[in-house]
Amino acid sequence: MEPTVESSLESSLEESVVASGGSSYEQVVTRMIPGYASLARLGVALLAASPLASAQGASVLVAGCGSGAELLEARSQRPDWHLTGLDPSAAMLQAARRRLAGQPGIDWQQDSVQSLEARARFDGALAVLVLQALPDDGSKLTFLTALARSLRPGGQVVLVDLMQPERSPIQHQLREARLGFQRASAQGAATDSADNNTLVADLSTGLHPIGLSRLTALVEAAGFGDPAPVYQALDVEGFLLQRRD
Repeated sequence: MEPTVESSLESSLEESVVASGGSSYEQVVTRMIPGYASLARLGVALLAASPLASAQGASVLVAGCGSGAELLEARSQRPDWHLTGLDPSAAMLQAARRRLAGQPGIDWQQDSVQSLEARARFDGALAVLVLQALPDDGSKLTFLTALARSLRPGGQVVLVDLMQPERSPIQHQLREARLGFQRASAQGAATDSADNNTLVADLSTGLHPIGLSRLTALVEAAGFGDPAPVYQALDVEGFLLQRRD
C-alpha cells in the first residue's frame, strides 16, 4: 500500500474507533506514549505563540487529526482559529466530528496532506504521531514537502513522533523504559478489552522512527529550517519546524 495515509495505523481499527467515538484509541495511546495526555495542550500552546498563528483568526491545519484531540484543544485555547481537520480515515473523521459536535469554524477533509491542494494557505500546522507511520522510502519527504508547501512562508509546524536515538549509550534503556511504561499503564487500566488489545497490537507495529540527523536532512530538503527541539519523553520527541521564506 502506498503510504500516503497519515493515520494509517488507525485505518485498520475503524470499527473499534467508531464504536467508541474515538475514546478507545485515546485511552490506549495515552497508555502507550509517555506524556501523551499533555501533547495536544503543549502543541497548541506552542503554535499559538508562533509568529503567524498567534494572529487573530489564523488558519491552522491539523494533519492526521485522528479522533480530534488537537482540534478539541485548539478550540479551547484559540476559538478564533480557522481549523482544518485532515485525515484519510473516514472513521477517524467521524469520531472527531462527533467529539466536536456543534463546534464552528472547522473544515473537515478526508484526504492526505500529500493530496491537499493548498499552497501558502495555512499559518501553522500540527502533526502529532504522523511521520512515524510513513516509511523512509521517499514517503516521509513527500509528506514534509507537501506540509511545507501548504504553509505561508514563516509558518510553523509542531511535529511529534517516536524517534530513533542515534549512537546513544542509553538507546536500549530508553526503549526498555518505554515498554515498561506501557506495561505499567496497562496494569493500571480499569479494563483491558479485546478492542484495546487490538489497538495496542496495531499501534505497536509498523512504525518507522528515524534519528535526528535524518530528520534534519528531510525537513531541510522539504523547505523547512533546522528542527528546534521542544519536547522529549523517553524516545518520543517534539520539534518546531519553520518554513523558510
